[in-house]
Amino acid sequence: MTPLPPATAKASAQWAFDAYQQVRASLPIARFSAQSGHAPDLTALIGHFDVFLLDAFGVLNIGERAIPGAIAHVAALQAAGCHVMVVSNAAGYPKRFLMARLARLGCAFAPQEVLSSREVLLDALHHAPSRRWGLMAEARYGLEELERLDARILGDDPADYDAAQGFALLGSGSWTEARQSLLAKSLARNPRPVLVGNPDIVAPREGGLSLEPGHFAHRLADLAGVAPRFFGKPYPAIFDMALARVRAARPDVTDAARILMVGDTLHTDILGGAAAGLKTALITGHGALAGLDAARAIAAAEIVPDLILPTT
Repeated sequence: MTPLPPATAKASAQWAFDAYQQVRASLPIARFSAQSGHAPDLTALIGHFDVFLLDAFGVLNIGERAIPGAIAHVAALQAAGCHVMVVSNAAGYPKRFLMARLARLGCAFAPQEVLSSREVLLDALHHAPSRRWGLMAEARYGLEELERLDARILGDDPADYDAAQGFALLGSGSWTEARQSLLAKSLARNPRPVLVGNPDIVAPREGGLSLEPGHFAHRLADLAGVAPRFFGKPYPAIFDMALARVRAARPDVTDAARILMVGDTLHTDILGGAAAGLKTALITGHGALAGLDAARAIAAAEIVPDLILPTT
């Protein structure tokens, strides 16, 4: 992998793109269109698709700020009878916080219309063999939604790492290089399962790109005997759960070509959507590719969205 900055640093868009390219071999395989079409925004796609799966960060918002026009375009889709869902790699906090953020932005979604990779990981944890889990998670959220598990949030005590029988990486907001070192050393001594709720390497924030659990998980993959399992985009589990919800809500939609995955990141949203057999749309004006030449990034990654939109 390209040299990694400290956990407290802000990654650049080019660094993030290069980092995704370095782990490309561990990402799903997909087939793509020969070239991309273009549209000005989501409203222009009404009538072309029945279902819209939207990423959150970089599509609806940057941190706590709504992307200009995004909420109005989503409302137009809903008013036109389209089924709109948020499919997000937001694994770091309980769902009620995600629902509250979307409400503050002005979005109107029912709980079943919002799917986070946290939900996908929690489903896996609740069906996994009973074991003591060490969590990459922020203490301020406590163990909400994790009450049924034998779990402890990891801090700076090496004993907690060695006592864990498996690790779940949810959110990296308070993660440090020292904690990463403790985790890596513990796994090197005794390899155990590593489950990753958020495969993102970075996320767009008001102050730049933050380093996310996927960044730290891919570093662990270099350790002998450690093969992290990922539960968010671009990996299949989150798309399987999203499409199950689509089938329940819209049984009339039987053609995957009428379902559009909309995102700002080639290696998660677009690759994952294509691997799931869906059509894809890349937002270029915000998020992961902001400041980069999108056409050159698409060519370098060989990940071709069906559509390119400058904004949501």
